[in-house]
Amino acid sequence: MGRAAYRELAADGRLGERAQQARDLIRSCRLCPRACGADRAAGEAGFCGGRGKALLASYGAHFGEERVLVGLKGSGTVFFAGCNLGCVFCQNFDISHGRGGREVTAEQLAAVFLAVEAMGCHNLNLVTPTPWVPQILEALCVAAERGLDLPLVYNCGGYEAVEALRLLDGVVDIYMPDIKYSDEEVARRLSSAPDYPAVVREAVKEMHRQVGDLEVDEEGLAVRGLLVRHLVLPGGLAGTREVMRFLAREVSPGTYVNIMSQYYPAHRAHLYPPLDRRLKPEEYREAVRAAVEEGLWRFDR
Repeated sequence: MGRAAYRELAADGRLGERAQQARDLIRSCRLCPRACGADRAAGEAGFCGGRGKALLASYGAHFGEERVLVGLKGSGTVFFAGCNLGCVFCQNFDISHGRGGREVTAEQLAAVFLAVEAMGCHNLNLVTPTPWVPQILEALCVAAERGLDLPLVYNCGGYEAVEALRLLDGVVDIYMPDIKYSDEEVARRLSSAPDYPAVVREAVKEMHRQVGDLEVDEEGLAVRGLLVRHLVLPGGLAGTREVMRFLAREVSPGTYVNIMSQYYPAHRAHLYPPLDRRLKPEEYREAVRAAVEEGLWRFDR
């Protein structure tokens, strides 16, 4: 079989079965932890803005991702519109909150996946895929039949239902979730998701169960495993030390973590001090120090 995990499931028909199971989850939507109950299959919009067809924003070779994904030819990013979080500081708010995308069928989405492969990209990097798991699985069935064999990156905000993640077992090669916060009140105020800290912990543990620590090949490219992103926020709002402690103690001290310093005030951040300012250098240094002190050792900064 090829490089991508989903090839085996596609070959024996199980990928199609997973797609149907995922489609059932959006009839009274419980695809994500919000379980908003919208009948998306019938055209009713969920919290995320999603209905029956995927909302595609853009796609192409991207060189701004982690080094282990970019290599020489770039990461093949497919940006979806819509989001199941409501982050007040979202840097892609025009896509995630404004739903700036076009509806595509499974055939059209499969063509996009194949176009990304034709560009020579090292992987298929699905950005904000959470609302679109059924549509992605359907498109993968079509694309795999036509030869798609790129490792699949699931690039998400971390607000994932374990029930949906289990449908991706053996499909996703590389999980790349955010861990945004460790405090419920902060998550409520900044993302309208007070259960986010508990949800993301269970989601990340399930992801790690499926794919393990990040593995890289002889060229330094990721081929399988877990890669966690953590955006350091001004004023310690992200609860970085608690996040790093969780990863080291409950997931693996070998977890590959990107400790991100590029926060800037976007969307409605100016209404939520201290999010109305950029990160201070000493705040970022403290975040890295916390990761090391908690026992983590694999970083992309």
